[in-house]
Amino acid sequence: MLAAARVAKGAARVPQRALIVAGQRHAAVRAVKRIQPVLQRGLQSVAQTDRDTITRLLYSIGTKREVERYLRIFSSSSDASNPAKFAVIKIGGAVLDQVDELAHSLSFLYRVGLYPVVLHGAGPQLNGIIESEGIVPDYKDGIRVTDAKTLGIARRVFLEENLRLVNALEKLGTRARPITSGVFTADYLDKDTYGLVGKITKVDKRPLEAAIRAGALPILTSLAESESGQILNVNADIAAGELAKELEPLKIVFLNEKGGLFHGVTGKKLDAINLDEEYEELMRQPWVKYGTKLKLREFKELLDHLPRSSSVAVISADSLQRELFTDSGAGTLIRRGYKLFHENSLEKIGPDRIRQVIHDRDADVLSGEQSVTGVLNDLKKSPYTIYGDEPLDVVAIVAEPEGEIPVMTKLLASRSGILNGTVDNVFNAVKKDHRKLFWTARADDENRAWHFERADGSFTRSGKSLFWYGVQDVKEVENIVKSFEEKGRIDRSYLPVGPSASPSRAGAPSGARGFSTLARHVPGSSRGYATAASVQPKRLALIGARGFTGQTLTSLLSQHPHIDLTHVSSRQLEGYSLDEYTKAPIKYSNLSAQDVERMEKDGEVDAWVMALPNGVCKPFVDAIDKGASARSSGEKSVIVDLSADYRFEDGWTYGLPELYGRDAIRTSKRISNPGCYATSTQLLVAPLLQHINRQAWPTIFGVSGYSGAGTIAGPPAADGRPTTAPKVTPESLSGGIRPYSLTDHIHEREAGRHLSRLFADPKSPIKVAFVPTVGPWFSGIISVLSMPLDQGITAKEVRELYEGKYAGEKLITIKKEVPTLPDIEGKHGWTVGGFQVHSEGDRAVVVGGLDNLLKGAATQCLQNLNLALGYDEYAGIPIA
Repeated sequence: MLAAARVAKGAARVPQRALIVAGQRHAAVRAVKRIQPVLQRGLQSVAQTDRDTITRLLYSIGTKREVERYLRIFSSSSDASNPAKFAVIKIGGAVLDQVDELAHSLSFLYRVGLYPVVLHGAGPQLNGIIESEGIVPDYKDGIRVTDAKTLGIARRVFLEENLRLVNALEKLGTRARPITSGVFTADYLDKDTYGLVGKITKVDKRPLEAAIRAGALPILTSLAESESGQILNVNADIAAGELAKELEPLKIVFLNEKGGLFHGVTGKKLDAINLDEEYEELMRQPWVKYGTKLKLREFKELLDHLPRSSSVAVISADSLQRELFTDSGAGTLIRRGYKLFHENSLEKIGPDRIRQVIHDRDADVLSGEQSVTGVLNDLKKSPYTIYGDEPLDVVAIVAEPEGEIPVMTKLLASRSGILNGTVDNVFNAVKKDHRKLFWTARADDENRAWHFERADGSFTRSGKSLFWYGVQDVKEVENIVKSFEEKGRIDRSYLPVGPSASPSRAGAPSGARGFSTLARHVPGSSRGYATAASVQPKRLALIGARGFTGQTLTSLLSQHPHIDLTHVSSRQLEGYSLDEYTKAPIKYSNLSAQDVERMEKDGEVDAWVMALPNGVCKPFVDAIDKGASARSSGEKSVIVDLSADYRFEDGWTYGLPELYGRDAIRTSKRISNPGCYATSTQLLVAPLLQHINRQAWPTIFGVSGYSGAGTIAGPPAADGRPTTAPKVTPESLSGGIRPYSLTDHIHEREAGRHLSRLFADPKSPIKVAFVPTVGPWFSGIISVLSMPLDQGITAKEVRELYEGKYAGEKLITIKKEVPTLPDIEGKHGWTVGGFQVHSEGDRAVVVGGLDNLLKGAATQCLQNLNLALGYDEYAGIPIA
């Protein structure tokens, strides 16, 4: 079944400086990691390899199909004769104060071969200068009264701001052309009332098209000239509207600091406004007044002059990519839309029109699995309702046998229906009429993610999915499915009927398996909603998941065969869904220490993971200990702490299995997860301990991707969800690296403390010197060990020491060459190589590396959980 969603609807803003979408799935993290080195090259052409790499980054903010669909639509909107039909972007003066972030957003589009026409205002900047010169800004009817002195200042300010944006783009390797005149011709609006203010009478698009044909973004001001050559001031919003009427672009984007339009009573952002259906009612609302009413009136007047494929978006600068390339969008989308209908008879719509829609769009018909006649004959088997819009850009058919659950048998959308978001409008109309609904989709559905987002539950097997909303009880789902099977209402291949067959017997691709997003297998049931595990699953609660490590861990837990994430706690994200976890729906809660104590006392979970900043988790650990002491069984849950709080604590097991053994972890209930740098440091030093020179301790120089520096609060998402952003960004490093904490880093003390346990004389503790550095890639640590030796050995002997120490370790790779970033980034283990000895034989140099989010944190946490809970150590860990 074909389905789609609109071009732009509310979702998290994208912090462009960080080039990462906070709170997205682990795939997003991997996509950002791959692209970071590319974005640091400085000046570069818009080569195909660059475009491909940037496109892969877009996959981190939307599905691959979404991104490729919109790229295809936008790229095809322009041609050599009309190169400026992609988008007009109007930038408010307040947004220009964030010129670097703005330049990154525009450069992003340039690098995928899209050329928006950019027009900016400079109102706040102009007001500041005018007031500093003793002139009071004068407005009449919302229009700036402009005398000769004000106009002179305005010309200077517009030119300065224009060049500032152009220079910021050029620094990123994005060609930009300043255009401060020659586009707008105007007459005086009312010379006696407003002074030198113009009303645009003509738009010359040739300078814009020439810039684009030359491979440059046109950057315009809103100044115009009269026929006699007099410069006139024009409101930038009005200039953008007139420009759009001339160019007829697919998108008209207004960038402002608020990120959208907001309801005057509830304060909530308006996700979408469909003018044909909602305009009159909106304009009657008491809260729609002043500026909001004026904006809506201007948007309607603009869109009435443009094709229905055009739409207006009001967003913030950092949400531009999400607005353009995802179904969920970012700010407020305004479109004309169409009035919707729902009819229960083909004759009322026109049989030939419906027949043509089915013939052109139905995937089953196009593949030859069904015929148009067969689809129409199926309609006669039960009452039905056809939903759609006037031009049939979207058609939904819902079968409604009396007394039975309705099934949406078809959802067919045209390119225009996808682009204008009519699919969501039609689906919402269906949802308004039906409290419960089932429907199906195939794996090759172009908009498969759209279905998952709108369903309360689903079952997938062999590339075919059954979706539903309005049903929360597993037994009710089973009874409905049984009815569908008995009456043949849904093709059996979509239904979870009979015992789960092996993929090969079911005709599924290798590795395919059935799963449900609602419920696990019900014992004694004949219908499997998930492959039943042969090992008793354990329940896990995660305290803190906003940071990169928490996101990575939840993604790994989604694939774990035996551990189910049942609780995730974050004060800031309470009530929001946890997107990284796909095994079952789960929302963030805000667990207090008292909640944790009660849960432990009642035995609600089997294990806890603390993914909190250093110094924060003690109250929760104390609460768990208190709850455990009140248990009648006296049993404790397992705790794995990812912070540094308990790495120096007696009574806690230090969880580095490759060095300190598995047995202690298997019998432990309190495990401290090693630090990322400390893990690599200890693995580097341990094989050489027998040759250590006590007079000169080893030195480790470590360079980590910027994710290792942690996160800070990012700008709130459009739906209010708090986001995180990297504490250190690639831009702040200027393409280089930055040493920090040059002495007494906590990982220095951590590594020395635990390595001393391996030393022959524990009364003489080992010290290591460690210098951390942050680099401009996302994740991955390269550590260089320089270790003085007590006797001369060869490089070959050094390598043999490592091979002997780590023989049989599945997550350790030993190679001859020096490990580089591709050897470690995104990998679950530790890699070592580049074995060298100084010519005098008294100093060894060895290079090791790991991904700080994986073996340095989440993967190691999973090793410790598996051992402590009695599973195979590597369960849920992809091992190449």
